[in-house]
Amino acid sequence: MQQNKPLLNTGQLRKDFPILHRKIHGKPLVYLDNAATSQKPIQVIEAIDHYYKNYNANIHRSIHTLGEEATEKYEEAHDKVAEFINADSYQNIVFTKNTTESLNLLAYSLTSKLKKGDEIVISEMEHHSNFVPWQQLAKQRGLKLKFIKITKEGLLDAESINENIAKNTKIVSITHVSNVLGTINPVKDIAKISHENGALIIGDGAQSVPHMPVDVKELDADFYAFSGHKMLGPTGIGVLYGKKELLEEMQPFLYGGEMIREVKFEDTTFNDLPWKFEAGTMNIVEGIGLGAAIDYLSNIGMGQIQKRDKELVNYAVKRLKEIKDLAIYGPEERGAVVSFNLKGIHAHDVSQILDSEGIAIRAGHHCCMPLMSVLGVPATARASFYLYNTEEEIDKLISALHKVKKVFGV
Repeated sequence: MQQNKPLLNTGQLRKDFPILHRKIHGKPLVYLDNAATSQKPIQVIEAIDHYYKNYNANIHRSIHTLGEEATEKYEEAHDKVAEFINADSYQNIVFTKNTTESLNLLAYSLTSKLKKGDEIVISEMEHHSNFVPWQQLAKQRGLKLKFIKITKEGLLDAESINENIAKNTKIVSITHVSNVLGTINPVKDIAKISHENGALIIGDGAQSVPHMPVDVKELDADFYAFSGHKMLGPTGIGVLYGKKELLEEMQPFLYGGEMIREVKFEDTTFNDLPWKFEAGTMNIVEGIGLGAAIDYLSNIGMGQIQKRDKELVNYAVKRLKEIKDLAIYGPEERGAVVSFNLKGIHAHDVSQILDSEGIAIRAGHHCCMPLMSVLGVPATARASFYLYNTEEEIDKLISALHKVKKVFGV
């Protein structure tokens, strides 16, 4: 795990992000959609460019210089991820396309452990990526899908946790940080309850790994999934962490080149971890780009990033509360996300007017339609922050929201 570094200099740091210097509709870009995807520093962009210009080749195949250089950098990226989340080794780290694929891999590969009547537990606040795979698996296999309820404050209900995780539970899959509410869930505590009942615990870390120190050993997660593009890395690269003994006994998700050790007419033996789950030509340059993103984040220190995120979201909530008839969803203690609605104005209209002011936010159901039904709203507007955002940008958001109210006469 990375140690805290001196407090980051946001002004200096912003120079590393080329896109932050462009204008939208003639106005400076204010990018507040980081929960959807983060922007990329020049160091990551250059790492990708350097691969294509200097050692573009396939991995784990050729013994020529380019192939060996590409393989070394790609495998090094697995090592960086392992160190970043305090996994034992690169063998715990499987590269996928994204968090969604990582969770689908588990839903597919863990089916051999499940029989009719077994129970899977998720929460009401899950992203569709951690909802639909389990829902469909339950329908196909005659399993029971159970839901941990949330409180009116947007927290997981403690009583509901204990009621739902029981002796028939085989899998518990929980988001670490909600992409709508910003709720930071007690994954470590839920892991303890899950293991006491003989269940596996899966953590969706898409919104946590980019924003806070994550130690998979401390959490005692059996599996943990996250995406590179939300943590300064490129799109097309995701991570599935798994305990080695569990990965070893799981069936592969995909079959084909490079995930095999030997193929005979009668049967096939599979490769060592993690390559057993990385079939075909993988997203090589994206993996290398993720390694560069981890270097960048580690140089700053995840503790400092978490501290800065907290300053930003606390300031944003404070300023948003100044606006009359604005509802905020989620608990006081939250990750770098705040969802809200202006009374009488659809979130899509809010987002469109903000865009005319150069401000990028997300509006909609955020791939959490079941949660929207619990909240009793069709959609929310969502501002999400990262290490390059500033209080001045939040002030621009507040001014623009007053303009929205003026346009709609409310």
